[in-house]
Order: sequence, then structure tokens, then C-alpha cells
Amino acid sequence: MTIRTIIVDDEKLAIQGLQVRLQPFEDVEIIDTCSNGREAIRKIKTEKPDLVFLDIQMPGFDGFSVVKGVMEIEPPLFVFVTAFEEHAIRAFEANAVNYLMKPVDEDKLADTIERVRQRLSEKKSADDAEQLLDVLAEVAPDRAADFGADTGESADRFEKLINVKDRGQIFRVEVESIEHIEAAGDYMCIYTGDNSLILRETMKDLERRLDPRRFQRVHRSTIVNLDQVRQVKPHTNGECFLVLDSGAEVKVSRSYRDVVARFVH
Repeated sequence: MTIRTIIVDDEKLAIQGLQVRLQPFEDVEIIDTCSNGREAIRKIKTEKPDLVFLDIQMPGFDGFSVVKGVMEIEPPLFVFVTAFEEHAIRAFEANAVNYLMKPVDEDKLADTIERVRQRLSEKKSADDAEQLLDVLAEVAPDRAADFGADTGESADRFEKLINVKDRGQIFRVEVESIEHIEAAGDYMCIYTGDNSLILRETMKDLERRLDPRRFQRVHRSTIVNLDQVRQVKPHTNGECFLVLDSGAEVKVSRSYRDVVARFVH
């Protein structure tokens, strides 16, 4: 599989340096480079790359503005490349695969490319699963609703407390207080209504620790505590939004709407 890649940086030497470092990765194809945020948004929308290496501090539209500017399409994977450590938390909240400091370390770059390969593979699997559920919903809606049904497993084997190391501290989070969880690269952003914490763990591993009778995937990158849902708001294309106790709204993709309907009344 070829990873179609765009590099965005306002420094020409930085682009050239990253191009050189990416040469050993035969599956990475650099299809374009951009020197500013506006150009990057345009190229991402037209070229639809798999991966974008994105500088954060640029004149005009910075890296985070670029991410926001392409959310109306199926966004690519982003790797932030910058000289400023203070942007790390925002980078992961923006669902970046990784965050690389300049000058880019070759070992960390290799680790990043491996993460990209894994994420792209998981994305394809998720897309295939969504397509299958869409077909099931049309030809056998009773069977589609069976996905995510109660497995009969004992709730005792699932976590009641999760220890989260964040910003140099360890927080003990009661699982029942969690409203929703969003994937951000290899990190999970855990929201408890009045707080948010970042846990280094994959979505798949975290799902195994949570009781599926309470915590359900409503999007390939979002898990919701169904006990915290207070309202369902219809949206376009068969999607909807769940309104949580805190007032936060979480989108439910079409493939998961039948699963949620089993629990929300």
C-alpha cells in the first residue's frame, strides 16, 4: 500500500530535510509540498492524501487551522512537525498520529511511519465494517441490530477505576463518571464533564476494559457512556447527535445508529 503524503512547512529547508529523511520508506510517496496553510487546505481537499506532515507555526493559517479547514471532508492522518513542545497536547486533541520535534529524529520518524501504517490498516477495516453494516441495515435490519448486543459477560470483570498519567500526575478516574472518549492518535482523550485527561492507550485496548452494556462505540473514533446520554438530535444522512449530561454533543455515524437505539429511549 502506498502512503500518499503531503509536507506542509513555511521553511523550504525543513521540507527538503524531511523529504530526505522519508526516502528510506519505500511505501511513502510525497505527492506535493505546501509553504502555507491556505495552500495546504486547498491541496488536501483536491489531492486527498493519506498523510500530511504539518508544521504548526506558520504565518496566517497555522497547523491547527489547517486541520479545522479540512474537517468537512474525510481528513487525512496528520503528523505535526514543530520546534515548540507546548503544542503537544493540542496536537493529540487534534487527532494527530504523532508529534515530532525539529530536527526530526530518524528513529522517531520510523516509529511514526509504523503508526501511520497501522492507522491506515485499521481505517480500512473500519470502513469495510461500516459498509457491511450499511448493507445489513438495508437487507436485514433485524440482524444489523444484533451487532453490539449484550454478550452476557459479567460486569465484574470490567474496570471500575482507571489510572491516568497526565501532565506529570496520576489521576484515578471513576469509570462511571466518564462521559465520552475520543481517539487522538495513540492516545485517548477522556472527558468526565468537568475535566479532560489524556491516556496513552489504543481504542481497542481501552474498549476491552469497559463494560459494553454501558460504553458503546458511536463512531470509529468515539466511545460514549450511554448512561450519560440525555437527548438524541437527528442530523443529515441518517446520522444524529447525542447530547450528554454536560451539554456536550457527540456525533453518531450511520453505521452505529442501530446500536445506540438499543440503549437510548
